[in-house]
Amino acid sequence: MPAAVWLILPTYDEAENIAAIVAAVRAVLEEAAPGAHRILVVDDGSPDGTGDIADALAAEHEAVEVLHRTTREGLGPAYLAGFAYALGRGAQLVMEMDADFSHDPADVARLLAAAREADLVLGSRYVAGGGVTDWGRIRRLVSRGGSWYARIVLGLDVRDLTGGFKCFRREVLEAIDLPTVRSRGYAFQVELTHRALHAGFRVVELPIVFRDRRLGHSKMSWRIAGEAALLVPQLRLSGQRRHR
Repeated sequence: MPAAVWLILPTYDEAENIAAIVAAVRAVLEEAAPGAHRILVVDDGSPDGTGDIADALAAEHEAVEVLHRTTREGLGPAYLAGFAYALGRGAQLVMEMDADFSHDPADVARLLAAAREADLVLGSRYVAGGGVTDWGRIRRLVSRGGSWYARIVLGLDVRDLTGGFKCFRREVLEAIDLPTVRSRGYAFQVELTHRALHAGFRVVELPIVFRDRRLGHSKMSWRIAGEAALLVPQLRLSGQRRHR
């Protein structure tokens, strides 16, 4: 019987985190979706051995699978590959989250529960009850400012457009034409939510607390932030063209 719930974990050099995060989300999913879940590690050829550790976990646990990619292309292409893999195996709910414990594994159950009433659930740092810990002032300003900028330019009533903790119903991913998504970095998160809203799906924000990673190094860079700033106006134009 195909698993109904798939959790996608994109990785690049997460050898210090991957075993612990898989164990943590496995424990939550065994309670929230017993016997009906899969955890898919999408590794972009990590030179630190993340993929090998993930393979060992998959050999030990039936619910864990690994998708190896040989080229590091960015967050967006990794997620698109993971989505296609999960949908092709019958997924009804597809989740995305970071592999570095910046998203609390316990919140996986909350997002799944909220998906009973919504088409897309966003783990939101910027609604009442949400927040960020362990970040300096500059990073807080960049993150909150990026979400504000995207919200204003795109005219969307969503507080956290750049977050990467989400739960999609299958119908959403099928409807938003994933092969045409071009964003590679954090603009990917903006683009998918923008497309879901324009397709008429119900999107809800669930408050979460985002914590800085425990181990390893952040993949965020000024180049990724710059890509997002440039792509957001393009998303508005492309949305207008699709709805003429």
